[in-house]
Amino acid sequence: MVSIKINDKRVTGKRSPMLYGHFIEHFHRQIYDGIYDPGNPLSDEDGFRTDIIDAMKKIKVPILRWPGGCFVSSYHWKDAVGKERKPLFDKAWRVEDPNTFGTDEYIKLCKKIGCEPYICTNAGTGTPEEMSDWVEYCNLENEGQYAKWRIENGFEKPHNVKYWSIGNENYGHWEIGAKSADEWGRLVRESAKMIKHVDATAELSAAALSDVDWNINLLKNCGQFLDWISIHQYWDMMPEVQNPATYEECMAWTKNIGRAVDDIRGMLTALHLEDRIKIAFDEWNLRSWHHPNVHTIKQGVNKEDYITPRDKNDDNSTYTMADAVFTACFLNSMNRNCDIVGMANFAPILNTRGCIYSYDKGIVLRSTYHVFDLYVNYLGDTVIDLWSESEIPTFKVNYKYGPETDVDMLDMLATKWSDKAGVALAVVNKHMDKEQEITLDIPYDNGEVVMYSVSGVSKDSYNDVERNEIGIEKKELGKFENGMNITLSPHSINVIQII
Repeated sequence: MVSIKINDKRVTGKRSPMLYGHFIEHFHRQIYDGIYDPGNPLSDEDGFRTDIIDAMKKIKVPILRWPGGCFVSSYHWKDAVGKERKPLFDKAWRVEDPNTFGTDEYIKLCKKIGCEPYICTNAGTGTPEEMSDWVEYCNLENEGQYAKWRIENGFEKPHNVKYWSIGNENYGHWEIGAKSADEWGRLVRESAKMIKHVDATAELSAAALSDVDWNINLLKNCGQFLDWISIHQYWDMMPEVQNPATYEECMAWTKNIGRAVDDIRGMLTALHLEDRIKIAFDEWNLRSWHHPNVHTIKQGVNKEDYITPRDKNDDNSTYTMADAVFTACFLNSMNRNCDIVGMANFAPILNTRGCIYSYDKGIVLRSTYHVFDLYVNYLGDTVIDLWSESEIPTFKVNYKYGPETDVDMLDMLATKWSDKAGVALAVVNKHMDKEQEITLDIPYDNGEVVMYSVSGVSKDSYNDVERNEIGIEKKELGKFENGMNITLSPHSINVIQII
């Protein structure tokens, strides 16, 4: 039995809705034959799949990062604007992109979803001038050739894109136009200067990682220009071989899920920037994307070697309760760090490893989709203190290709609402097959208790076309009494409301 206590007077912070943000890239079926599918009976007059948009709206997507990702590092936005579109051979993913989906189509999509746009710029083969030209096109009212070009293209009012990222993973050898730490600091500084000269209200991020030398160089050179620092992480790495980690192996990674945040927080604090710059965890997922023979020195020659294998990302049996439980633990960690983490973008939202899978006749809501539904629609917006005076039980699992380790069975978060009374607890039971009983030792006088849960018949349950094993289950537990006990199913994510 684990006794849970809270103090709703001790506030960690009011979390940003952007912690539940998403990302979409020109890779495989995310854009074309995905969200943008003109001619499909399920698409609207602009070519967007209405069933996918409805699913995005249900989880209240707050912000959508685009167009990459690795794709952006050889992407020239001007080729995908206006009537005369120039097809692009995408050197990152080695396919032709028709450029029929560009900046204006992206802005239309964001408006249909009701989310903020977040544009990642080309800091690979691009220049500071090209980046700032893009800001001109999107944000200036009518000054200069690019704002006038937007008006000529049928968009009289500015797109008002507030969030911009300078580059993607330019620290990595796999990225087109990779940079050294010294090169990166100078490029970001000059790009930020030009962008801020165009729009002083633009909020800027730049690619970083939890590496001391890279970040110190970046922050010393550019800290005064940045509002955000961008970090990415995938845990189950499968770019070359599609060998998904087991449920137990995935649970091992939940042990230090917030380590990158701790590292970046320390650097920002050491440089006295923790009050000025927030962390944008703007690409994350449990499992990395599968794209063999592309980010390697020896490239695949035949498309069967490097394009066809990407279809393995579409195997819905991959996305089990392991993905759901890991996602909930990640979101709990970001919420607990909401004083410094202001944005997180699940990568991607659609197809590949996304929480939504699309096919020509409909969609599948994978296990991770229901976690976003649960956290967005049933948790409070203010994070409060939670602790347990009893010992949290642990269980043993093995890291993928690594040693055995002990992992806490429970991952917990407490929230309240800023506009109404009540509390909502997120409690994850990570154990594969054991129930866990908890006691709510909370000084509340009244309120009804309702529990919303995401689980499956087994740890390996998944959703697919005509197969729905995972969803949200509601249980009304009656009037709250201090000391009441609640049983949590194995491999489950639970939001317990007292309202």
